[in-house]
Amino acid sequence: MKWDILHLEQFETSLHHEELYVNVLKDHLQAHREAIAPPHKHSFFLVVVFTQGEGVHEIDFERYPVSPGSVFFLTPGQIHHWELSPDADGIIFFHSQEYFDVAFTQQSVFQFPFYYSQQSPPLLQLTAEQLPQVFLHFENLLQEYRNEEAWMKRQRLSAQLSQLYIDLSREYLTEERQETQAYATYSEHLRALEVLIEDQYVEQKSPTAYAEQLHMTVRHLNRIVQEALGKTTTQLITERVILEAKRMLVQSTVPPAEIAETLGYPDYPYFSRLFKKWVGVSPAAFAKQYR
Repeated sequence: MKWDILHLEQFETSLHHEELYVNVLKDHLQAHREAIAPPHKHSFFLVVVFTQGEGVHEIDFERYPVSPGSVFFLTPGQIHHWELSPDADGIIFFHSQEYFDVAFTQQSVFQFPFYYSQQSPPLLQLTAEQLPQVFLHFENLLQEYRNEEAWMKRQRLSAQLSQLYIDLSREYLTEERQETQAYATYSEHLRALEVLIEDQYVEQKSPTAYAEQLHMTVRHLNRIVQEALGKTTTQLITERVILEAKRMLVQSTVPPAEIAETLGYPDYPYFSRLFKKWVGVSPAAFAKQYR
């Protein structure tokens, strides 16, 4: 299995806003069923709110329940697919990194708590009381997106997107997410660490090496990671390796031993034990589950 990477230009975007896409979920599912049915990646940020229906949404091999009030946040590069009931509906939107950077020159999309980290839970479950008010912002965004001739449309779309993200962030932070609150305190350091891990996890498995690049002691780095995420730096590195191993095992016919070596583990028995410790099954058994 090879993951398709979907890009914004593959979807019908507004004539003047090719870096932003907004649609009724039911219409989106119907229009793009063939492209989005198999597991796939995106090159953009995606948010979807469900107002009806149920099912399961799998994101990077983690399964999440879908029900009315479910809001999902995906970042570029994540693998996802869903199994939804026929009546599933809501509103979906996505935008590129460039769209946000141009619209909000003094802000970062990673300032929102659901985008703080790869560790941020991708699901916000709204209550029946919370959903109507939040959904109203989704509807306003959709209405403005469809209004092709509106004066200052780009500015109003940006304002509505900002308001929606802020309101979603407030709801997200009201849930018992101690790790998210702590992450906000150390967001600059942790974001920098995750960028380094993303670039170097194959070659570099040592927390000390990352601490040196961040100009701090490994003890201080571990304290930050522990307070923010309840994990060690080694765990973050290993989690990224295991995620990539899962992706390669499912999308490739390359033997597990070769995958292990590609990820920096020439000793396959050691890698196999590590993988089983984290996943619960051997690499071969995991791959078999998806074939």
